[in-house]
Amino acid sequence: MEKVIRGFAELEPELRQAAGGKGAMLSRMVQGDYPVPEGFVVLPAAFTGEYLKEEAWEECKLRLKQLRRSRLHALFAVRSSAFSEDSAGASFAGEFETVLSVDSDADILKAIYAVFHSKDAERVQVYSAVQGMEAEHPLAVVVQLMVQSEISGVLFTADPITGSRITMPGNYVYGLGEPLVSGESNAMSFSLSRKGGKYEGPREFKKYASTLAAYAARLERELGAPQDIEWAVAGGEVFLLQTRPITTLSSGNRDTYEINDSLSGDYLWTNNNVGESIADVCTPLSWSVLRALDEEHTVITGQHMFSGNICGRVYANVSLSVSMFSAFGLNPQPILHKMSRVFGVIPEGMSVPQYPFSRRELIRTALPRILYSIKRTREAVRGVSQQLSTSPTWCREMTKRLQQTDSREQLLRLWNTELWPQNVRAMWSGLEAAAAKMQQTEKLLAKLGRLMGEEDAHLLLASTGEGAELASLGPMKGIFQVMKGELSRSEYAAEYGHRGPHEFELSVADPGEDTSWLEQQIAEFQTAAPDVNELLRKQQARTAEASARLEREYPRQAKRLFRQITAAAEGPRLREAARSEWTRTFRVNRAFALKAGELSGLGEDVFFLYLDEILGWLAGGELSAAAQIPKRQEMYQRYQSLPPLPSMIRGRFDPFIWVKDPHRRLDMYDASRPEERSDTECLQGFAGAAGRIEGRVRVLNRPEDGKLLQSGEILVASTTNVGWTPLFPRAAAIITDIGAPLSHAAIVARELGIPAVVGCGTATSRLRTGDWVAVDGGQGRVRILNT
Repeated sequence: MEKVIRGFAELEPELRQAAGGKGAMLSRMVQGDYPVPEGFVVLPAAFTGEYLKEEAWEECKLRLKQLRRSRLHALFAVRSSAFSEDSAGASFAGEFETVLSVDSDADILKAIYAVFHSKDAERVQVYSAVQGMEAEHPLAVVVQLMVQSEISGVLFTADPITGSRITMPGNYVYGLGEPLVSGESNAMSFSLSRKGGKYEGPREFKKYASTLAAYAARLERELGAPQDIEWAVAGGEVFLLQTRPITTLSSGNRDTYEINDSLSGDYLWTNNNVGESIADVCTPLSWSVLRALDEEHTVITGQHMFSGNICGRVYANVSLSVSMFSAFGLNPQPILHKMSRVFGVIPEGMSVPQYPFSRRELIRTALPRILYSIKRTREAVRGVSQQLSTSPTWCREMTKRLQQTDSREQLLRLWNTELWPQNVRAMWSGLEAAAAKMQQTEKLLAKLGRLMGEEDAHLLLASTGEGAELASLGPMKGIFQVMKGELSRSEYAAEYGHRGPHEFELSVADPGEDTSWLEQQIAEFQTAAPDVNELLRKQQARTAEASARLEREYPRQAKRLFRQITAAAEGPRLREAARSEWTRTFRVNRAFALKAGELSGLGEDVFFLYLDEILGWLAGGELSAAAQIPKRQEMYQRYQSLPPLPSMIRGRFDPFIWVKDPHRRLDMYDASRPEERSDTECLQGFAGAAGRIEGRVRVLNRPEDGKLLQSGEILVASTTNVGWTPLFPRAAAIITDIGAPLSHAAIVARELGIPAVVGCGTATSRLRTGDWVAVDGGQGRVRILNT
């Protein structure tokens, strides 16, 4: 007969799902040598309909007899363990029945039935409906020895309201803990500092605090999420009664693609820079491929990832980088200053919440990854030239091979042995190969700024007479070459077809696949755009004037500075070239996905699966996740209906509430600060590209609306990526909500000599098409002259 009763120590991993949330977790804790009172799980298969099978009850009685042998007057607790109970998405705390302090076999049998039948209770049905869950709940039952608690309590490994990890707050009462967890009793409060172990609370509990803190930190580390732990003290010993994820700190529901990493804790998130490259709301597949690449690149494993997803948008976690420096006793200000060149300056009054990393833990977990990162970076630097030269041919040939694949096995083999390794190589090259040269560029920019001022410094570094070589300008120059007959349409597609406004969203065809994009650009250029070569010549003339000023004002230093400028100008070009080839490789993943959609019969619905689901199916598994696709598509559409989200977010952020606020800010959202309004007639951003100009505003939400932009108007957008650059020549200036001095919009605008103010935060909400403004790109300021 199938064993339908399992002791905590015996429950095999493959049966944990059947044991429900509580039963599975108690099993994991017992098998992990945590101090958990003994007990067993009555699995759902032990019941026929509403009744416990006779043989199952006989097994229960045998186990109860064994548990009583060494314990006089043993009492038992009988609790529910539903499949969704005590999960990251729902706790069901108090919804199912619990029966405490039962002793006889007859009373335990009654308690088992009371708990089992509570799955049909009205309160459970209502809770399930609110959570969007099925009303039917397969239920296991946990029977566990009760400890005669002198003290009972709960401990959270993070603040369940703010998400802060600085302290672990807790409460306790004397005696049994049921009045505490049910909310029927006032309790004593205490807190445990995660760094240094400082205890604050009643003196009589202090002697147990360090033991409890050690168990809690270990549980959180092993389970990969903040925990809500029930515990008790009996006979001077600490016992753990159960643990579950803190549901308020869950980032969402993977099945339905409800994902919001800002809910996972008190962190500072930014999409400056990253929001330019990955501007779209991501489908589950695009997000999971990007996340897998981040897992390859990150130096901290487990729950601490540098990338995050806030309602489909990709953000970077500033707090974790800063926290690592602080953990080693280093001043975080230099790293913040350095990061500001990429992610923009943190708005005044906005602080960076830090995660209390343990130095010892970081050394143990991060050091191997740091050494790996150093190795891969060196490989990327050594191999960048070869990567740039071989990438176009490799991507073209791999795309053809994917399209010709006719079996799951073959497609999986191509992914594992060729496509994914190339994704990783291209990513390391795109992120790290030019890093050293970009550091040189940043240092020289600061030095020239002190000597010549920001405006001339940007001019000197923007172009050395060869600005047209910048890879980001290639697609735009290519359009003019096609118009002049210097480049065929097929040659354009081969060279620049991977670049476009949606290049990191795999569900959207790129210009190489969608030929109408190029035709639309040509049509618009024929009616409105000036010659980009003429813009470059004008910019080179401005650079020559700045060079003459440098030579005139610093004759002794000029020769050496010009050598440094020439060397430093290679940094942006190399970075843009490497990132262009990373993009080309990333686009090959679309061919992989389309083939998986063809083989599975899902077609383009395949983009609403996660990468691991596709790989599992290719390896021979079931495609059960396909049933979730309609829910994921619905959530994706909801995310797309939102306007651009704030470029910097601190703490827990709900965009569906935020969007209803008429005074919402786009530059920042800070859950730790009271709301403020700004009525000033001046917008402050970052100096993107020098120059002063007045003009009329044209606010655009997406590059596809570019036909509305009239020559000489000032382009205002939430963010811009390479897909927007065909519009730049028509614009008198560029203003963005999102961006930083080294962002794409700033680099390209500097190359073209178009004044640009980036990272304004509120430009698209405060400016309207037709407004007349004065743009000062050198100072990063926009004045609203009239509306």
